[in-house]
Order: sequence, then structure tokens, then C-alpha cells
Amino acid sequence: MTENPPVPGPRRDLAMHNDWWVAGWEHVLPRQCFPLTMLIGTATQSGFTGSLDDLLQEVFDGHWDMIGGDLDGALTFSWPDEEWDYTEAPEGREANEANRWETFGAMLTAAGFPMPKTVRDLSELYLRWGLASREETPEGTRWLMPAVLPLPGDLLPLDTELTKRLDWIRWTMRTGPLVNTLINHLVDDLGEPQEALTSLDRLAAATGQDVDDVRLALTELVHSGDAHVQRGQESADAERLEAHQRFRLIMDWNHLHENRIQVVRD
Repeated sequence: MTENPPVPGPRRDLAMHNDWWVAGWEHVLPRQCFPLTMLIGTATQSGFTGSLDDLLQEVFDGHWDMIGGDLDGALTFSWPDEEWDYTEAPEGREANEANRWETFGAMLTAAGFPMPKTVRDLSELYLRWGLASREETPEGTRWLMPAVLPLPGDLLPLDTELTKRLDWIRWTMRTGPLVNTLINHLVDDLGEPQEALTSLDRLAAATGQDVDDVRLALTELVHSGDAHVQRGQESADAERLEAHQRFRLIMDWNHLHENRIQVVRD
């Protein structure tokens, strides 16, 4: 008589910090920052106590390809098995990797932080930067992450180009859902009008958003060239509109459809 093989217990669901995408750390750190953050986020779930090695053993039997094997895996800025995009980075993988490390090292040196070589080293930097914390309890080590993550620019000297890129990413992530809601109203409810006489409070009531969110969405449409706002015959500043003020919203639908990704709802 043969014994039935043991049935493995349920695996712990992986968790990712909600603020990770807005903070923009993945544009600064080596590629293992994403799975490391997911691992720490999972460690913060109630019911887990232990080291990150313990969690890696529990969830992945101690080996996770995405993180490079284990916490002692070497950090890299590119995935070694991915097809290289020579259009975006014509210098090739090795030169690009060297340039990324040089830039990253200069930032860390200027801010007085050591250069991490392994995922474990990077996890220690997370603790120093306040991206994570840990405390010893009678049950064991507990992991914590702040509700709002510190921004890369708060801790490291970013160059102007990267600072602008991260600011743009945060702006679009903040305004994207608001813009989609406003566009859906203009398309579905108003039939893509070339011009509409309206106000912020009217748009807020029609879209179920508050006035400040509508103002942000309108500001993004104007900045991106998808719309124009006028009061009388004069251009108006969307950011300075009062809630009750009437204005003419003039849309450039051709520009919007050519340059903005539309979210299709069933």
C-alpha cells in the first residue's frame, strides 16, 4: 500500500504597496526592487512573523527567479534573458548596465549611502530609507511599511531629467482616472461636443467627482492640448476657475484621439 503524498498548504498571497507606482522607485533602483518590495509588502500581512528568508521559503520554497534566486542574488538593472531593445538603448546591454550602475553609484555616494550588491543589501537600504521597518515582538520579527512611501528625490540627488520624468508620471497617475471620467461624460452623455458652456460644479455633479478633481482633469486636458477654456472671448486659466464660473469648454477631439489612450468600458 502506497501512501498519498502530502498536500502542500496554501501559499500566502503576494501583496504590493499601493504607493509604489506613484513614488517612482522602480525608475531609480535595480530591477529587483519590484519583487523585493512585493516580498516586504507580503511580509507585512497579518499572521506572518519572521525574516524575508523565512517568507521566501514559505512562498517559493526558497527560490524565486524574479528576485534572482534568493536574497543573496546579484542586483542588475536589466533582465538577463530579455530581448534587448537596441532602438531604445543602442549602446547594448553591457554598456547600458555599466552606465546605470555608474549613475546609481554617484547618487548613493553623494547622499552617503553604501552601494548595494545583493538583494539583501538593498533590503537594508530600504530600512535606512524608511521604505520599510521591522520590529522584534514576542512572536518574532514583524515587518512594516509606511502608508506613504518617501520619494526618491527626498533621499537621493536625482538629475533634472529623471526628476521631470518622475513628476510627469505622478501627475499622469493622479489625473489619469479623473480625465477618463470627464472624457466618458463628454463622449457618452454629451456626444463629443466641439464646444460646451458649463462650469466646474456642473461637471462635478454630472461625473460624480468633487470640484477639485474636475479642475485637475480639466487642467490636464488643457496642458496636453486636448481642450481649450474660454470666458467670453478670452482664454481662461483652468487652474484658477471658481466652481460656479461659466466657461466655454472647446475640445480638440482629433488631437485627443490621436494622442490619448482611451479606456473602453463594456
